Amino acid sequence: MLTLKYPSQRLAHPFFISMLIFFLLQITYGLTMAWQQVDPFFLQGILNFNVNRSTHVNLAVVWVLTGLIGALLYMGPILAGRDVGRAWLTRLLLIVIWANVLWTAVAMTFAQVGNAGWAFGQPWFQEGLEFLEAGRITDIFLWIGFMIVAYLILRIFRNVRTWTEIHWALAVGVLGLVVFWAFGMFFIPALDLQEYFRWFVIHYWVEAIWEILYVGLVGFLLLALFGGDRKVIGIAVFWGMLLAVMSGLIGNGHHYFWIGTPSFWQFWGSLFSALEPLPIILGIWHVFLHPSRTGRRPANRAAFYFLFGSSLFEVVGAGILGFTQGFAVTNVWEHGTWITPAHGHLALFGTFGMLAVAAAYAVIPQIKGITRTDDRLSRTGFWLILAGILGMVLSFGLGGTVEVYIYRVLAVEWFGAVVRPAMAIWKVLLFTFGSVFALGVLAVSYDLFTLRQLPAGVESASPSTSWWRKPLTALEMGIWLAVLWIIGLVLTAALLVNNLPSVRAGDPTIPYVLAGIGYPALVLTTAVFAVRFLRACDVQAMAASGAQGRTMMDPGPS
Repeated sequence: MLTLKYPSQRLAHPFFISMLIFFLLQITYGLTMAWQQVDPFFLQGILNFNVNRSTHVNLAVVWVLTGLIGALLYMGPILAGRDVGRAWLTRLLLIVIWANVLWTAVAMTFAQVGNAGWAFGQPWFQEGLEFLEAGRITDIFLWIGFMIVAYLILRIFRNVRTWTEIHWALAVGVLGLVVFWAFGMFFIPALDLQEYFRWFVIHYWVEAIWEILYVGLVGFLLLALFGGDRKVIGIAVFWGMLLAVMSGLIGNGHHYFWIGTPSFWQFWGSLFSALEPLPIILGIWHVFLHPSRTGRRPANRAAFYFLFGSSLFEVVGAGILGFTQGFAVTNVWEHGTWITPAHGHLALFGTFGMLAVAAAYAVIPQIKGITRTDDRLSRTGFWLILAGILGMVLSFGLGGTVEVYIYRVLAVEWFGAVVRPAMAIWKVLLFTFGSVFALGVLAVSYDLFTLRQLPAGVESASPSTSWWRKPLTALEMGIWLAVLWIIGLVLTAALLVNNLPSVRAGDPTIPYVLAGIGYPALVLTTAVFAVRFLRACDVQAMAASGAQGRTMMDPGPS
């Protein structure tokens, strides 16, 4: 199903290469920022922390989108049964993306001298809104890019009567990229109204539109890696889309708690935010069921590893850690602290970044005509990335718990005398685990840059047989997910107890104990579950195929 059939599919390759370059740049900014947490004077006046952070966040969005666009350009013609064509427009799209990255890297530095580039009532260089720091020129570059993507995909999806659920997911997704980005294209002086529309972009554009693209691409990759029943996958994609939209529209209210909007959002925003994990749970359950029901080995183990990582981190990062922060009574404590990026890193990189890497591992071998590769380096990179990101979540979560108590409960504002020493160990751990993560990214990037055909007679290494590689049953899968969610309730309680009189009076014992139990338990359980799941899939794959290594040929009929 992933077979190269049309000339335009080859144009996806430079998008994946660009994705890796942007990813490496983003990690460089991230490590620099992590060290600035340890030494605030590092690069002071040259690359200040606020500029570093903004560029880091913007690159995260751009590299993930570049990878997803590459996936759409390769998979779209397969779904449509016709070539995208318009090679010049696809190349223009890549130029627009690169122009955006280079311009934004320059424009962000203007923030250090307070120059936003105001003209005609718009900030053209940088606008300073959190997560939307880039100025109007960057907005326009991106909008043009999204319109090109939407045009290319919708142009080949012309016959609506033949669309499956996957076609609908991708079509709605690319159209939504254009529509919802428009809400960030204008400046409003009233802060509450500006914040209202800012969250339209951040929540609907990422947490709704990207989710719809996500379920469509995951559905396609499951078909490509395992074959199987299109109807079963179509049902999962349909419910994933529906639940994402139904829970996300009102769930956006958890962003409205503190910006001057009506108080009813505190109830409805909290309620529907709590419902947002429903499509997330459905996603990982489907990733589990599909290989177990088809009884087939994944056509590409590296792609499946990262596809599983994407669904796992969506549950843990977007689902569980998002759940802990979505209630007004917990959000009032954690918002703007280190606990927020614990959720953000797993939700953005874990869900969408892992998916983009999975797509690269699925597509690049097809473009290069590779049928067999050694997957040892990809698996090493995967485990380094998993260990690094979970360690960063541990550092963010425990450091953020200290930050909540000092900033929000004690109301201490002097960073240097109180907050920085109290968080010192977590800042060092953040840089340490960030370095582990960076090593994993380097391994994966090098592997994707240099993929080659594995010589005949040479097999990729396979894990040794153990209890851990027994088949994973639905009951055991449910138990693992239940344990993760119970830990999530502990972390929710760790924020909620800040409302207790004893804590407000100056005793941090209860929140510190709950967080000290919850975050290590979440990290450890997630890591052990990942080992259990993937080893079970390995033994099932070997039993089904009777072979070791990795074969990337078409797994079944399209």
